[in-house]
Amino acid sequence: MISVVIQAGGESRRMGQDKGLVELAGRPLVQRVLDRVGQLGDEVWITTNRPQAYAFLGTPIASDPQPGLGALVGLRTALRAARGDTVLVVACDLPFLQPALLQHLLSLAGEADVVIPRRDGKFEPLHAVYRRSCLTALEAALARGDSRMISFFPDVRLLPVDESDLALYDPEGLSFFNVNTPDDLIRAERQLQAASSQPTEDQHDT
Repeated sequence: MISVVIQAGGESRRMGQDKGLVELAGRPLVQRVLDRVGQLGDEVWITTNRPQAYAFLGTPIASDPQPGLGALVGLRTALRAARGDTVLVVACDLPFLQPALLQHLLSLAGEADVVIPRRDGKFEPLHAVYRRSCLTALEAALARGDSRMISFFPDVRLLPVDESDLALYDPEGLSFFNVNTPDDLIRAERQLQAASSQPTEDQHDT
C-alpha cells in the first residue's frame, strides 16, 4: 500500500500567510498539488496544524501533537498517520510537481528506506519517498535534540536520485519550484501563462 502525504504545516513566514491556501491562478496551492499526486497512492493525507482551514479538500488530516517544532516533527506525523509502508511526502508549495518523476521515485522504494532527489549536492526531503521503518531512526534523532530533516539519514538505507536521473523525467526541474514568497508566486503565475501560451502538437501540425 502506498500513502501520499502533503505537508502543509510550515509557518509560511516569508509568504506572510498560509502557503497552502495561497491562490495561484484562482486555485489554492495545496489543491494544485493534490491534483497532481492524488492518483499516485492508495490514500492521501494532509498534515497541517490548521485542520479546519484544510477541511474543504475532503482528505484525511493529521496534526502535530505539539505544533511549531519544525519539519522533522511534521515528517514524523506523516509517517505515523500513513497506513501504507511506502510513503510519498511532498510539500504543499510545489505547484509544478511532475507525476512521472514521482512515479519513478516510488518505483525505487523497494531498494531503500529513503528515496530522495539530490540537486546541487542538496537533498529534497519534502519531495521524497520514505518507508515507515524510518520512524525508529527519526524518533531517535528527535530524542537527541536533532531536528534537521536529514538528521536520521545515516541510520537508514538511503538512495539519492541525482540530477542526471531526475532530468529524464523533469528536464526543466519544475518539480522543485517552490512558492515561498510573494515574488515566487508572481514567477509561478508567469510560468503558468507561458505554459498555456505554448502551441499544442495539433497547432504545430496545421
